[in-house]
Amino acid sequence: MQAVSPPVSGQYTRPAQPQPQAQSQPPQNFTTADFQRRQEELERKAEELARREAELRAGSAGRRNNWPPLPAFCPIQPCFYQDINVDIPLEFQRIVRHLYHLWMFHALVLTLNIIGAMSLMFAGNGFTTFGLSILYFILLTPFSFVCWYRPIYKAFRSDSSFNFMVFFFIFLFQIIITVVQSIGFSGGGSCGLITSIGAFKTNVAVGIITLMVTIGFIMCVVVDVMLIAKVHRIYRSTGASLAKAQAEFTTEILRNQHVQTAASSAAAAAVNAQIANANRSME
Repeated sequence: MQAVSPPVSGQYTRPAQPQPQAQSQPPQNFTTADFQRRQEELERKAEELARREAELRAGSAGRRNNWPPLPAFCPIQPCFYQDINVDIPLEFQRIVRHLYHLWMFHALVLTLNIIGAMSLMFAGNGFTTFGLSILYFILLTPFSFVCWYRPIYKAFRSDSSFNFMVFFFIFLFQIIITVVQSIGFSGGGSCGLITSIGAFKTNVAVGIITLMVTIGFIMCVVVDVMLIAKVHRIYRSTGASLAKAQAEFTTEILRNQHVQTAASSAAAAAVNAQIANANRSME
């Protein structure tokens, strides 16, 4: 039996460390198809991000118009470029989407107004309301998009005080028009409250249809007021003002190529006229 030699003085002996026990992992329920599907989703998102980055690098000049989304075989091509996720800052994307949905809701109510006016025509109330309802849809739907939605889109995109002012001015007229439509004066082309009350006296079914249109117009008015108030609060919080809008308008006018050309032509004509007058006086 051999004697165990004591440890040398000053030499440290590391104590034996316990081996970590293998922790039991929960069973994975993901299948190969799940992983493949997630990988495809990630690849699609990566391609979408790459496309948007390329569009941002190319600038607005390299963007292809994508609104309205018309098929390729249609002879009329898209007129505007719109991508809220790319153009609008993150904190304003929600309000811009609400305004876009509001524009679509206005178009829907005007469509329902045509149906209500058609039911009135079949009930014997004449063709005037039906004809005006079609005219309102043809005029108000594109004009509202161009005259107040596009300005507010550009206002939030580039922090433009001038476009904010255009939106407020035109949108107030939008509210006034919608209030008049919700009232529904006789022969005015809208199935408002007065028209609905008269329709119930002759035909209950027609009255119900026109009442639904009236409710749609009233909802439009309420949402219009709520959103214009919200946009105004955002506008004031950004430090914008009427003076800033005027300065921006003046700058844009001076930068306009057509304005510069016209100003140059006018200045040249004035100089030539002065030279001609001077030559005549010398003669």
